[in-house]
Amino acid sequence: MKKTALYVALCQCLLWSAVAQTPKKTTAAQPARPAPKATATASATPSAQGRIKFTEYDLPNGLHVILHQDNSTPLVAVTMMYHVGSKNEQPGRSGFAHFFEHLMFEGSDNIKRGEYMKVVKTAGGQLNANTSNDRTFYYEILPSNKLELGLYLESERLLHAKVDEKGVETQREVVKEERRQRYENQPYGSFFPQVLSHAYKVHPYKWAPIGSMEDLNAAKIDEFRAFYKEFYVPNNAILSIAGDISVEDTKKLIEKYFAEIPKGAKAPYRPTVKEPEQKAEVRDIVYDNVTLPGVFQAYHMPAQGTPDYYALDVLQTLLAGGESSRMNKELVDKQQKALQTGVFPLQTEDPGLFISLGIANMGVKAADLEAAMNAEIDKVKKELVTDEEFQKVKNQIETNFINQNSRVSGIAESLANYKMYLGDANLINTELERYNKVTKEDLRRVANKYLTKENRVVLYYLPKSMEPKKEDKGK
Repeated sequence: MKKTALYVALCQCLLWSAVAQTPKKTTAAQPARPAPKATATASATPSAQGRIKFTEYDLPNGLHVILHQDNSTPLVAVTMMYHVGSKNEQPGRSGFAHFFEHLMFEGSDNIKRGEYMKVVKTAGGQLNANTSNDRTFYYEILPSNKLELGLYLESERLLHAKVDEKGVETQREVVKEERRQRYENQPYGSFFPQVLSHAYKVHPYKWAPIGSMEDLNAAKIDEFRAFYKEFYVPNNAILSIAGDISVEDTKKLIEKYFAEIPKGAKAPYRPTVKEPEQKAEVRDIVYDNVTLPGVFQAYHMPAQGTPDYYALDVLQTLLAGGESSRMNKELVDKQQKALQTGVFPLQTEDPGLFISLGIANMGVKAADLEAAMNAEIDKVKKELVTDEEFQKVKNQIETNFINQNSRVSGIAESLANYKMYLGDANLINTELERYNKVTKEDLRRVANKYLTKENRVVLYYLPKSMEPKKEDKGK
């Protein structure tokens, strides 16, 4: 199996991205709407040199707005983040949040079916969307003189989206094909849904955003319309805009396109169930269309934004952050037991998972690879990292953070994420301080606290040729 194929199979699952690729449209001339009379109160961040400045405020209908002005390039990112992901779904109706990511490109009362993408590309822009366990995110990157077009498109999605039988049936087929390509026909592609279903017993994180086709097929049109009415409301969304804008002019356009949209009639559903503490290791084997064994470990960990989350994220970088990381140097280069290794702490709103994985090299057994992976974790539990290695890891984190926020699209998304998950958009300016508070002792402490046998799921992915025959299973 080629390394590039492995990256596709693993990273697409871990990033949860179910990208909407269906073409859509509106005309360049937007239909006029009456100018709204609502007003909003603005607040701005401190203006210290080097900080990302922004303005944020709420419309009376509850829409939270964040604006970042950067006139260095003639581009603007118009993004809309809805506080709805797979965890907001009801049992027996999984996959709705991801399904709506697709359905919201079907058109609106004023945009012909299937023409969203066409209009944006004609204007010289690009657009996309993705869904996670906790939120759904849409964006357009446009020439800055097309800002109004982006606002119009997102307001149409929020106010006038088509939720009809034709669109639902069309997107059912799209999602079926995506599931086949991303999960069923990719080597190791099912590992993320498998990990979740083994790690969670009661929390809705137990199903992946892709959901169940049986659930989607069983859903009726009224259920889709009810989902749209409950979650696609201004008081459940953040409009984050970054780029070549005038803040005051943008506020006027936002009033024009969004202030008339009514607030949701009820508060959107938020699950309150808490996953019970896992007290015994969960192990299983998945026989799949793979040629090399895979080992997937998932340890329960705190939600993002907590102090221990930052320590575990630093630990992830130490273990698997690039070619110079411990697991890559030891398991891939030195011992040659693994073709590929990785560690991914899930950035979730509720307590999530610290996932460690390895794909065995030719001739290496899954048990031997697992033992080598465990040995690297045991080293962190027993020995403090050196000053030099610790500083290297901190430098990597800072570089990655700066790169994420070096483009207006990254800034817009980060501002919305911090506000939605942690209630403070200004973390874009202070987040690194939280990472810098992590000590070497913290790494050893969280490794001993969370990376324990009793707190983990272990899945082996083995070739189907190794599956015992039916007559052997009862012996």
